[in-house]
Amino acid sequence: MDEDRSHIVDPTRPTYVYQQVADDIAQQIASGRLAPGAMLPAERDLATQYGVAYLTARRAVRELRGRGLVVTLPAKGTYVVKQGAT
Repeated sequence: MDEDRSHIVDPTRPTYVYQQVADDIAQQIASGRLAPGAMLPAERDLATQYGVAYLTARRAVRELRGRGLVVTLPAKGTYVVKQGAT
């Protein structure tokens, strides 16, 4: 997940930017591109990849946790915990 994904985010869409980022990551999880146990990039790295603010990436990760797709372990990182549906 190191590639530039800034093309995914469209601030003119009637959807919050953090939601667009979370939806894209959720789609990658559902497709198997991000398998259970895979570690997500750090929030600052996600922000760079998607071309968004750090706090937007943080909110996207919180959204994914709320959906039950990832878990964050302090000082360890954020990991995919299950396959999900978008």
